Amino acid sequence: MKVITALHTPQPGAALLDPAFRADVAAAGATRLQVNLDDDAVAPAMRFGPGAPITAVVSAWDADAAALLDVVRRLDPDTDAWRVDEREPLVPPAVPDGERSDALANWAFLRRPVAMEHDAWLQDWLERHTPVAIDTQGTFGYAQHPVVEHLTPGGRDVAGIVEELFPMAAMSDHHAFYGSGGDEEEFQRRFTTLMESCALFGATDGLDLVPTSRYRFEL
Repeated sequence: MKVITALHTPQPGAALLDPAFRADVAAAGATRLQVNLDDDAVAPAMRFGPGAPITAVVSAWDADAAALLDVVRRLDPDTDAWRVDEREPLVPPAVPDGERSDALANWAFLRRPVAMEHDAWLQDWLERHTPVAIDTQGTFGYAQHPVVEHLTPGGRDVAGIVEELFPMAAMSDHHAFYGSGGDEEEFQRRFTTLMESCALFGATDGLDLVPTSRYRFEL
């Protein structure tokens, strides 16, 4: 089982990267921890969305959800949390334990259009859209998380969560973001194709985008 939590408190990075926090997460039963921070390293990147601004994302594998929430709420009582399934169609390169990934890790929190049935939305996102997203962007890591259970009152409108890893240059270079190799015509083709695909399952509206630095820990 994987649990994802989104924090809103300003500058939580020091506490989330502290060994004491990892010890508390491990005591909640987690075997692996990932901390993503909207920090100075990704300050130039784009961020937007209708939800409350997210300053950090904490993911834990195999933890007792209630115990994990107790740990995270010590830092942010208003954290949002979800139990999710995990799919990783594009596995990123391994990084030493606790070292920052050399990447812009974008998180997208997706909301399902009310006009789409859940099963149809899920299939369209996971099956049809996935190869389009990978083929039209310069990603080297791509993980999808259909929400299985909402664990907090906040974030109940979120139906799916995505993490995409881009080169750091993608913060300011659209060719690095879309993998278009400096070819403006190819960039336009990729951009148009991606936006049309996103529109089919409602990902062009009501989406929270959060740029982050990414850290992983084995517990």
